[in-house]
Amino acid sequence: MAEKIVYISLGSNLGDRSAMLARAVDALNSAGIRVARQSSLYITEPVGAPGQAWFLNAAVEAETSLLPVQLLHALLKIERELGRRRITPHGPRTIDLDLLFYGSTVIRSRELEVPHPRLTERRFV
Repeated sequence: MAEKIVYISLGSNLGDRSAMLARAVDALNSAGIRVARQSSLYITEPVGAPGQAWFLNAAVEAETSLLPVQLLHALLKIERELGRRRITPHGPRTIDLDLLFYGSTVIRSRELEVPHPRLTERRFV
């Protein structure tokens, strides 16, 4: 399959946030998601669950031959490997990886929506 250009957001509000984002970028590259460019880092207020630490966020442009659902599963696997536990909706997290764009493809399924449905709500994207 041909390489697709994808955009992924990264966020962390637990532990050493900067180091966690760097580890996530390394993990993306190791998973066949080759990061071509990375944005600056942005500090953002948590949404949906007040009283937690602010997030450090970034976005990356990458290339991959993974299909959209394969890419989603790779992102979820990286989150688990980096300590993400989905306990509280909108709760604190070591790492959050969201697929923003998959080329120009539009997907609306139970498992995946691309472009990301809350894309315009993210100030750092």
